[in-house]
Amino acid sequence: MVSQQEITAAIGAHGLWKRRLQFAIDDGTSSQSVETACKDNLCQFGKWLYSPATASARGSTHYEKCRRLHAEFHVATADVLKLALAGDKVAARRELNDGRFAHISADLTRAMQDWKKTLA
Repeated sequence: MVSQQEITAAIGAHGLWKRRLQFAIDDGTSSQSVETACKDNLCQFGKWLYSPATASARGSTHYEKCRRLHAEFHVATADVLKLALAGDKVAARRELNDGRFAHISADLTRAMQDWKKTLA
């Protein structure tokens, strides 16, 4: 079952990624590998998104948009992390704050909020 609580938790959890990436840029290290960060089914939201709990929502506009953006978010996250771990702080910060990551993150948050509103 799709719940507002799951979507609210996902918005918060994905907001934490920006902080993790900022730390990786500053420190040059991360507890996450690039290979893991790019996978959209390993985070809590991804596990829920692909679980039987969302079966009734699959195919809906909101589900499909969030699923697509969520996958793109994780690819963009991995791209920033790769730059950070390579020591390219300037490019990593640019992507994080005004590049693909920033735009996809904002689009995903809006899509999740829109989906959440339909559940009220």
